[in-house]
Amino acid sequence: QVQLVESGGGLVQAGGSLSLSCAASGRTFSSYTVSWFRQAPGKEREWVAGITRGGSTNYANSVKGRFTISRDNAKNTVYLQMNSLKPEDTAVYYCLVQIGVDDYWGQGTQVTVSS
Repeated sequence: QVQLVESGGGLVQAGGSLSLSCAASGRTFSSYTVSWFRQAPGKEREWVAGITRGGSTNYANSVKGRFTISRDNAKNTVYLQMNSLKPEDTAVYYCLVQIGVDDYWGQGTQVTVSS
């Protein structure tokens, strides 16, 4: 079992920055890929970024160059640094860890970008 808790969301003006955290407890997740997803009102949840256990990263085209995913295995935490935010980045942001056939999601953190 893994419990994930996201934090760091909030209200920011367009062009601003936020840093999200995804803290894991119950099990170390340093051996697993961790992903960030987001879900805007009325839209499907979409993948945003992922980081492998080796530190390789991938990003959705919509956030590439603006968002940076990183991990601190000693703190069992994955981060998402979001810069140059746009109103279309408004969504609830979730982190995901897949362990075997099981998906573990956090409760999400709201990010609102005003124009």
